[in-house]
Amino acid sequence: MKIKKILFTILFAIFIVLISQNKVDATLKLDNLDFDVQINSDGSMDVTETWDIYVSDTNTLFKSFEKDESKYSNIIDVNVKEITNGKNKEFKQIYEEMYHVTKDCYYALNKSDGKFEIAWGVGLDNSSDKRVYQISYKVTDAIAKYNDYAECYWQFVGSDYEVPAQKITGTILLPDNAESMDDILVWGHTEDLNGDINVTGQNEVSFEISKYQGNCYVEVRILFPREMVGNVRRTYNQDIYDDVLQEETIWVNDANAKREARESIQKNAARILLIIIGGILGIILIISIINFIKNLKKINNLEKKYTPTTEYKYYRELPYKDATPSEALFIESDYNPVSFAGSFAANILDLCLEKYISLEVIEKKSIISDGVIKITLLNKPKDNLKLDEKLTLSFLEEVAEDGKELTTKDITKYLRKKPYKLANYEDDLCKIIKNFEIATGKFDDKKKKEKGDFEGQKIFNYTTLIILLAIGIPLIAFTDIANIKIILLFICTVISLIVNGVLSSIIAKRINVLTQKGVDEKNKWKAFKKFMEDFSMLDQKDIPDVVLWEKYLVFATAFGISEKVLKQLKVVYPQIEDINSPIYTSFAYIPIMNAINIENCVSSAVYSGTYSSASGSGGGFSGGGGRRPVAGGGGGGR
Repeated sequence: MKIKKILFTILFAIFIVLISQNKVDATLKLDNLDFDVQINSDGSMDVTETWDIYVSDTNTLFKSFEKDESKYSNIIDVNVKEITNGKNKEFKQIYEEMYHVTKDCYYALNKSDGKFEIAWGVGLDNSSDKRVYQISYKVTDAIAKYNDYAECYWQFVGSDYEVPAQKITGTILLPDNAESMDDILVWGHTEDLNGDINVTGQNEVSFEISKYQGNCYVEVRILFPREMVGNVRRTYNQDIYDDVLQEETIWVNDANAKREARESIQKNAARILLIIIGGILGIILIISIINFIKNLKKINNLEKKYTPTTEYKYYRELPYKDATPSEALFIESDYNPVSFAGSFAANILDLCLEKYISLEVIEKKSIISDGVIKITLLNKPKDNLKLDEKLTLSFLEEVAEDGKELTTKDITKYLRKKPYKLANYEDDLCKIIKNFEIATGKFDDKKKKEKGDFEGQKIFNYTTLIILLAIGIPLIAFTDIANIKIILLFICTVISLIVNGVLSSIIAKRINVLTQKGVDEKNKWKAFKKFMEDFSMLDQKDIPDVVLWEKYLVFATAFGISEKVLKQLKVVYPQIEDINSPIYTSFAYIPIMNAINIENCVSSAVYSGTYSSASGSGGGFSGGGGRRPVAGGGGGGR
């Protein structure tokens, strides 16, 4: 069992970590960030960025550019619009910097921090939506002209760009067609080393980055025929090709070395992960096979499930003469631990009937109260009481400060001061009742523990199965980690857990925790309860004398049907409400039940005391965020 517990803890921890990681989702996430670029013959560059983005709890999106006149002169002709689902909504330009930009407005300004910023209001402060935005602008003097080539070297996404993207794509058109695609040389730079860049036409370059995580630059370098541009400001009287080739070769070799190292680490990590996964699956499978063999032997040797010797629809008397409410509840409810609070009202009535206490209503039920009952202790010797009855009486004696009387309000006050007392009494009551049922040959405690073991095994199997499926299916379906051996091992483990879960469930149900005597008594208690619920519909000659009903109402209270039974009694025996009837004064507590719901009143006193026992103060915590998620571009440059 220790191995099972350790294994379960590991699997559960992994499951929780995976769930928490999935829940930590960014407030901004791009499906695609696309750049459509036209290089002009005057050395400028027209750029259109398309942001296909999920936005949540964000007021403003923005993109910033580092100012550097050695790489470009200015950013002009800025325009922002929304094109979601075919829209073409132009945003209004404003000319002041705002912390939160007004919805459907934008600004494009030089800021005091030395950056140029384009920012626009999306108006999703407390909501979320999928939007598509287009930001267009012209970069002046973006192209440098050398003696041998013209160069475009531009950082489209900077290291301060925090928004993750499934994909970043771009198409760059040159001012004119080259004679040959070989005349165009291209390189791409990104920290993740996971992009592709290609010359796709005589005047076209395309690039793509997959699964961009944020905070990584993406830049493109192109050498193309110098004749494509005219007189430009950034003209240099020198050759550039050799320097660029040397520089890019160093970077390419460095990138390849990093890729190889990364692939090696990934392979080793994958190998280790496979060993761990295989080991966990193997341990689970071995445990499952061992349990399967044990379960097969157990299920073949199980004794027949006991059924009642005689089936009763109605049982018109107590199954045995000196039964107590707690004993009845234990058997009738399938040997569930008896709650002291749940049986307390019935025990009060039982003690009243046997003249150990007397009851008096001192406050009737109202809209805001279940009423108040005074309990007077009659100091009758306890010799003839059973242990569970003595326990209830001793509780009342503890609550009564003068040892003579108490009210249901006193019970509430007592338990507020000493809430642990209820738990102590419940533990004592459960032991008393269980020992009694064992001694009378109706309950088998060893079988109860055995049943608990198989129910625990069932829970272990199904919980482990759920965790394995939650982790294993995504790993198999969406990654290439698992090989055929792991997949087969996974399938065998899943099947073994299902089979063992079913077997352990069947065994747990078939174990006889109640003996034949206990099963027969349980059937009688259920039939007796059914009789009390339906007796007003039966033949009058089969209904016990009215005097017996005070004893029966004790058990009706224990079973939670006292109000229903009392209503039927008033129909069958109207004299129980007649204060002038000779029989009225012979009742121990029925007149009190006419005035108040004893079950609710007593139970409320107990539960109000325990539920109100905790005190303290609480509060929330708050978290601060940044101004807004950054959409950064970065400046062009080497």
